[in-house]
Amino acid sequence: MQFTKMHGIGNDYVYVNCFEEHIEQPEKLAIAVSDRHRGIGGDGLILIYPSKKADARMRIFNADGSEAEMCGNGLRCVAKYVYEHGLAKSKGRFTGGENVFADSLKIETGNGVLTVGLDTRNGKVPNVCVNMGQPILNGLRIPTTINAEQIINYPIEINGQKLLMTAVSMGNPHAVFFCEKVETIELEKIGPMIENHQFFPKRTNVHFVTNISSREFRMRTWERGSGITLACGTGACACCIANILTNNVNRTALAHLPGGDLHLHWSEKDGCVYMTGPAEEVFEGVWPDKNRP
Repeated sequence: MQFTKMHGIGNDYVYVNCFEEHIEQPEKLAIAVSDRHRGIGGDGLILIYPSKKADARMRIFNADGSEAEMCGNGLRCVAKYVYEHGLAKSKGRFTGGENVFADSLKIETGNGVLTVGLDTRNGKVPNVCVNMGQPILNGLRIPTTINAEQIINYPIEINGQKLLMTAVSMGNPHAVFFCEKVETIELEKIGPMIENHQFFPKRTNVHFVTNISSREFRMRTWERGSGITLACGTGACACCIANILTNNVNRTALAHLPGGDLHLHWSEKDGCVYMTGPAEEVFEGVWPDKNRP
């Protein structure tokens, strides 16, 4: 099986071109290739398929084999791969939020078909802007077990400690908490407790955020099914939304994640969130057939 290792600000996945490869048991394959000691190493597996609705379709499997609905960093890498490997041609000009690019693609995801703007330079794509769509704020649709139109600063008790949670879906569920210093949070302990809390029937991604200014924040992530990761694109969007809802800060923000920075904008015009950041190809290789599940 041919594969490509890629990452978006450290959020790394193993990518397989399913225009050419056939994968029978992606859940088991994801566990095998994600192992950082006995496999390729990564936060999961992303498969790139042909699509009847878009230029390509992506499926995301976490390191534990569970399938996710969306991955913002992964989507940027898929767009880069599709363009640079000639799987589809540009659909023309992209305008969204504060961004204008000459090239664009449409990618089918578990959260519908999303449009991406490509920063193309000599046939390469160093940066991608994604129209992540409108956030879902209704409690039952996120989904949570809380029947409310919005979940803002909702009290949740974790290990005897009361925390205030704001919940957002960007096609996948996120729980956001604000704190004075994200570095002091014992994420490896509290993350799985929140991920598997009874409030979340499909589990949740967990983020802690510290504001630097009205346009800048720092965040750390416990990702559903993968644990602590260097970055989470949908999570950065969710943190931007939660910050605006709770702290009334600017709709344009720079998010500092352990793996790098993302530029975010929640548009008042169309209600969509626009996320811009890098996508990088690390190496290509062959996964032996004897190792396939």
